[in-house]
Amino acid sequence: MNRTLVVMLKEPRAGRVKTRLGREIGMTSAAWWFRHQTKRLLRQVQDPRWRLVLAVSPDGEGMTSRVWPAHLLRMQQGHGNLGDRMARALTRQPPGPVCVIGADIPGITRGHIARAFDALGPAEAVFGPAPDGGYWLIGLKNARPAPRSLFAHVRWSTSHALADTIASVPNLRLALIDELRDADEARDLRMTATNTRDT
Repeated sequence: MNRTLVVMLKEPRAGRVKTRLGREIGMTSAAWWFRHQTKRLLRQVQDPRWRLVLAVSPDGEGMTSRVWPAHLLRMQQGHGNLGDRMARALTRQPPGPVCVIGADIPGITRGHIARAFDALGPAEAVFGPAPDGGYWLIGLKNARPAPRSLFAHVRWSTSHALADTIASVPNLRLALIDELRDADEARDLRMTATNTRDT
């Protein structure tokens, strides 16, 4: 079966990306960090074992942006909340397992992605939890069609996001893989740097 990895990306403009981080370190610095983090992440996750697709925002600018490698496939995120946009990213791929990640996970490796796809052998859905109660990865063994209830009543950007999303697919066999930290605040950058030195 074809495997697809979708990376959710925003144009790295000051005041548009990582605004919570920007309130601590400055919007320009946060956008600079995100731009370079995105480049690192895309290098890390490209692998012949899966097809890589960028789900970009804003829709128009993202499709023509020179920030990201031109050879990578792109799709528009479209409108709506995070659940609406992730559902679109999951269901508009060719048949086969699909995983979706964000671009703000400094510790991600190809090994993490491979473990997620491997988990979609026995499991129908896989999650990569984050320490704050959210998640850095969601994957479905069969995303076409996705469960209608997927992402219903999820309290986004809260400590309930993972639990709410799991509750939205009660009939699926689930797997959890590695816990990774995304970078929403300055302390996340410090902790990520510490963890990187320790490994």
